[in-house]
This record gives sequence, C-alpha cells and structure tokens, in this order.
Amino acid sequence: MTPYSLAFYVDVVTNGTLLGLSPSDSPDRVTEVLGADFGENDFGGGNMWRDYGLAEFYWSRARASDPWAGHHVTVQVHRLAHRDPAFLNKTLRARYGRFTPRLRFEKLRRLLERRGVPLVEVSGYSCNAPYYRTYWQPGAQVGITVVGTYGEYSTPDNLRVGDVYSITFPMTATEVERRGARSA
Repeated sequence: MTPYSLAFYVDVVTNGTLLGLSPSDSPDRVTEVLGADFGENDFGGGNMWRDYGLAEFYWSRARASDPWAGHHVTVQVHRLAHRDPAFLNKTLRARYGRFTPRLRFEKLRRLLERRGVPLVEVSGYSCNAPYYRTYWQPGAQVGITVVGTYGEYSTPDNLRVGDVYSITFPMTATEVERRGARSA
C-alpha cells in the first residue's frame, strides 16, 4: 500500500473526517469537495445517501421542506478488493494516489499507535460476530469493522481475516454502550 493511501485511512480514523468533511456537512458541501460524480439513493420519506465509490455520506430530514441533516459516513474499504477504478473517487485518487485492494488492520493499528491514537475492541458490537470484529477510536468516534473469521457471514470480496471491511463515523459512546448491552 502506498504511504499516501495509508495516510488517508490514518487521517479518517484520527480525525473522524474525510478530506475535512464531517458527517454533519450538507450534501452541497460534500459535492463541493468530492465532486458531482456520485450515485444518489433517496429512500423516500426523509433518508438519502450519496455513494462516491469508496465513501458514502448519509443524511436525513423530518420533512421535505427541512434541510438535510448529516447522519454518518462510511468508508467501504472492501470495495477496493474488486479492483474496479470506479470505486475510487477522482478527488481521493488525485490527493492520495493508488489504493491497494486490501487494508490490513494490524498495519493501520500500528500506525495509529505510533501517533498515540488508541483503538478499543468493542466486544459484541457486530451483529455478525465472530465473522466481523469492531474497533473504536473514542476520540474521533470512529468505528472500524474487520474481518474476524471465515464463515456464513464472511465477506465475498476476496478479503482475508484481519482485513478492514469498513470505517464508519460517528460511532458515539452511547451507541457503543447500547449495542454492547444488546449483544450481552
């Protein structure tokens, strides 16, 4: 993996932003930064997400006359295993260069530890445990989903045990507690 693509993942997990974009940014602001090359999915009623290939931004609103309120961002790392250039947004490619098809969690973890960024495993967070494991960066409220083992719910994306599946933010302390309590 190139140092630049690793820098992208380290930035996302350390700061809870993607190119400075936070989950609370408006659809217009996200388009301003990432460009107009996206797929838009309107779930009707008040939920929408925009798919920029590697990154997805989610919004909601109570009424059609209300502005969109950001909900969360997911970096779909597993998509890179398809080796399809369409999954890498042009802005991200221009900024970070080539991305390899897989991100090894231990490599990411070591880089974060060197920077003093802690990761905490959240036992029972994933509904598909033990196939997936979840780690949390409490300072930036970022969750990292990692392939835990092969089996019924393991990924079809040619990933290996220990590969990062996705990165999501925010993942609040309340959400971590609630999901952990639910699975206990």
